[in-house]
Parts: sequence; structure tokens; C-alpha cells
Amino acid sequence: MCPRTQKIRICQPKKPEDFDKYYDLRWKILRKPWNQPKGSQRDEYEEEAIHVMACLNDEVIAVGRAHFNSSDEAQVRYMAVDSSFQGRGIGSLVLRELERRAKENGSQYIILNGRENAVGFYQKNGYKIIDKGPTLFGRITQWKMRKDLAE
Repeated sequence: MCPRTQKIRICQPKKPEDFDKYYDLRWKILRKPWNQPKGSQRDEYEEEAIHVMACLNDEVIAVGRAHFNSSDEAQVRYMAVDSSFQGRGIGSLVLRELERRAKENGSQYIILNGRENAVGFYQKNGYKIIDKGPTLFGRITQWKMRKDLAE
């Protein structure tokens, strides 16, 4: 997984145990608080997606994923930062790495559905609200956001 050091490392999960920790954090932060079952933190794009995580020693402290909707459009999903590490810029590191990799793969822009409590985070990272997004679990308001990568 990530090298043993006191510094936060941004890397990709590679081994099954890396993915176990990666998916567990996604479930813990994004699904468990809304009583969603394990497994609900995955979808049909996992195999073809770009997966990025932030590690502190052997602990996965942040995760994010991007997949491609077209040759020009990437979509970020499943951004999560462990609650004890939020507000330290770690989510921005993960997001920038996803953007870098999406651009490297030809994407011109990224879209995402940001939960209402995360809109400010995405705006600080250059995303703009373009429309209201779907309501998650019947109660979480989301906003469709976009960032052009040509800049």
C-alpha cells in the first residue's frame, strides 16, 4: 500500500487489502450514517475507474474516484475523508490527483454531484454549481457541479 512514513501519501489502491480499506472508508463516511448496507458504496464503474486514496502510514484517511462518461467528460464520485482528518486539505489533494489523471486521460471537464454540506469544498476547488442534482437516500440534497480542466 502506501509507504510507511509520517507524511500523507496520495496513491492508488493496488492489492486486495488496499481496496478493502479503501471501500471500508467509503462505506463508513458516505453510507453507514444513512443506514445503507455494505456494498452500497460500489457501483458498475469500479473496474474502469481511477481510484485514489490518501494514506498516513497504513491507515487510509481519504478516498475518491473518477470514471469517464465520454472522451471529454470525467465524473468524480465517492469523495470521503475520515472525520478526524477533515478540514486539513487532504480532500483537496485527492481531488487534484483525480483531476490530474482525468486530464491526462483526455478529459476536458469534470462533473460531480456534491452533497449540500460539501458544496463549499468543491467551490474552493474551482467547481461551479450548474444545476440541482438528485436527492440521495430521499433526504440529502445534491448539486450538479462542473470544472473545466483546460485552465
